[in-house]
Amino acid sequence: MSKLTAAGIRSLKTPGMHGDGAGLYLKISRTGARSWIQRVVISGKRRDIGLGRFPDVGLAQARESVTNNRRLIAAGGDPLAEKRRVATPTFREAAERTFEANKPRWRNGKHTVGWWQSLERHAFPIIGDMPIDRIGREDVLRILTPIWHVRMETARRVRQRIRTILKWAMAHGYIEINVAGETIDGALPPMPRVKSHFRAMPHCEVHEVIDAVRQSRASLASKWCLEFLILTAARSGEARGACWSEMDMGAATWTVPAERMKAKVEHRVPLSPRAMAILAEAKSIQHIGSDLVFPSPLRTGKPMSDMTLTKLLRDLEFGDRTTVHGFRSSFRDWAGECTNAPHAVMELCLAHAVGSAVEAAYARSTLLEKRRALMEQWAAYLEGEEGRVVPIARHHG
Repeated sequence: MSKLTAAGIRSLKTPGMHGDGAGLYLKISRTGARSWIQRVVISGKRRDIGLGRFPDVGLAQARESVTNNRRLIAAGGDPLAEKRRVATPTFREAAERTFEANKPRWRNGKHTVGWWQSLERHAFPIIGDMPIDRIGREDVLRILTPIWHVRMETARRVRQRIRTILKWAMAHGYIEINVAGETIDGALPPMPRVKSHFRAMPHCEVHEVIDAVRQSRASLASKWCLEFLILTAARSGEARGACWSEMDMGAATWTVPAERMKAKVEHRVPLSPRAMAILAEAKSIQHIGSDLVFPSPLRTGKPMSDMTLTKLLRDLEFGDRTTVHGFRSSFRDWAGECTNAPHAVMELCLAHAVGSAVEAAYARSTLLEKRRALMEQWAAYLEGEEGRVVPIARHHG
């Protein structure tokens, strides 16, 4: 039997749930806001279904919704599932939300524009208007197959962007499986390898990795270690094995002993302000009795394994774009393309041997500050502070 009346509802002021019968309630919040709630039992569990705010939804309309929902449940249906289905976004709508969520951390304007344009050109004509939960593997393959071996880099990026959008949809409960992920690997032939070098991303994209690493839920040690490695253009083993006794905080230098270097020659690394800031933060995770700067998050006082940083890249979905070692190549490409640093300065930053023994002795005495200027310029570039970039001074004599 119904208990509420249209006139009586307007006079109700007490916060709480006011029943009408058949599971229908008018909920009044402490602020006085009013909304309709239907309490039902679906598969043995009590569920609350929101039916709208009062007075936008009147008493008669709320009762009608209650009746319709009860009929659906009696027939084996689920009103909540139906409500979610109606609210499911199209692929284009999901792409817009994903794009807006990520855009603030993209400092490269060309990347931002290209991200959306690639979807407009290749994905939206095929799946743009499809509900996100109706997209299957075959739909993604219809997009990728025609360009997979014709425009390989474009195909790789389009797949990555579709995968990111579907990952957003999974996080919001719209889908259960990412059909642009590993499920389609077998249908896409491996792309031919042009070079056997370590994978390395263009230098203009490296900031994406740093942004993602900083926002990730990875351990502090692995996050700081990877960013420190990128800033110093160091090898993985050098960074993972870095010790406090190798750091000169006053001189802002890191001296890697010969036994830890590939060439078995001591390497002195100038540290940028950001690299120094990471070291200051890393003091908080220093283990008693251990000299390691970036200790393993799993094995107390031990170095992190050689797969820790690789796994971090894979977890952040950069594994198909670069390796840990590849950041050295990204740095070298940037230095060659975007600065006027002498060849010797760029190579010595990577601890590569340069020229004769006489030239090497000259480099030890005069190139540290040139390398410091280059490394500070690299750090500024990664932060998007191109305005701080200054030419690398050329010393004579």
